[in-house]
Amino acid sequence: MKNKKFLSTTELAKLLGVSRIAIYKKIKKGQIKAKRVGHNFVIDKKDLAGILDEKLTEGEKRMIERAVKKTTDEYGETLRLLGVS
Repeated sequence: MKNKKFLSTTELAKLLGVSRIAIYKKIKKGQIKAKRVGHNFVIDKKDLAGILDEKLTEGEKRMIERAVKKTTDEYGETLRLLGVS
């Protein structure tokens, strides 16, 4: 699991152009697969294609990569300790 990459709920909300609350509701309903990290959730990058229900553009892929890098830079040790990275 060392090479997995994740996106925060805030980053996914920004990417989709919806509120963070909308993301939480979709997670609760099971429409978005997510893992709990403390009081928050992270979404595995590999699950984004299903969430977006379309092929990502190169620009979107770069934006996701930047968001994933930021998340893993900030929460990498926590994710590792929780066994999700």
